[in-house]
Amino acid sequence: MKIVVIGGTGLIGSKVVTRLGERGHEAVPASPNTGVNALTGAGLDEALAGASVVVDVSNSPSFEEAAVLEFFETSTRNLLAAEEAAGVGHHVALSIVGTRRRHDIGYFRAKAAQEKLIEDAPIPFSIVHATQFFEFARQIADGATDGGTVRMPPVLFQPVAGDEVAGTVADVAVGAPLNGPVEIAGPERVRMDEFFRDALAAWHDPREVVTDPHAQYFGAELDEHTLVPVDDGARLGALKYADWLAGTDAV
Repeated sequence: MKIVVIGGTGLIGSKVVTRLGERGHEAVPASPNTGVNALTGAGLDEALAGASVVVDVSNSPSFEEAAVLEFFETSTRNLLAAEEAAGVGHHVALSIVGTRRRHDIGYFRAKAAQEKLIEDAPIPFSIVHATQFFEFARQIADGATDGGTVRMPPVLFQPVAGDEVAGTVADVAVGAPLNGPVEIAGPERVRMDEFFRDALAAWHDPREVVTDPHAQYFGAELDEHTLVPVDDGARLGALKYADWLAGTDAV
C-alpha cells in the first residue's frame, strides 16, 4: 500500500516512514526537502498519485500565533483537496492532547482548527493526539529558564517517546479509519515541576527547578489536566523517561 507521509523527513515523520517500510508498505516521505510543500501545494498532486493513505505529521516553522494558524489551516486545506482529487481513502493527522480544551493557547487553537477541517472533509480520517515528546524536554526547560532557575507549574505531565508516537501513527495508518481521535501518552504521570527536577538532575544540569503555579506554557497558565489524556482508553507507551535517556546521547 502506498502511504505518503507529509513531514516525512522530520523527527516523527522519518520514524513513521521507517515503521511503515518495515511492514512492507511503500512509505513515501514528503516534505520541502523532497520537493513537496503542503503550504504552497507544490508537488502534492504528483506525490499523492496512487496513494491509499496520507499521514500528516508536519509542523509549522513558526510558533507565532497568526503564523501557526495560517500554516495548519492552509496546508490542511491543500492536502485535503489534493487527497480528494487523488482518491485517497484515509487521512491520518498527528495532533496533541488538549487541543479542544485550551483555546486560549495559540498553538492548541491552530491544531484544533486543523482537526475541524479534517472532520468536515469527506475523506475518512483518524487523528492521533499525543502528549509532549521526551525529545523536547530540554527545549521546554530552556524556554522556562529565568536566570539560574527553571520555573515549572505543579500540573500533571505525561510525556512519551517519539518512537512510541511513531509506532501508534503507523498502526493507525494501516488500520481502518477511526473517524475520530486516539490518544497516546507515556507510561508515567507525574507533576511537571517534579519531572523537570528529576530530569535536570539526570542531565547534571545545575539550574534549580522552582515550582510556580503561574509559569506559562505556550504563553498561557496551565490547568491541572491540560497536558494529559482524559480518556481512560488512551494508549500508553512502555518506555519511561529515565530508560529513554539512558539509551540516548542526550545526557
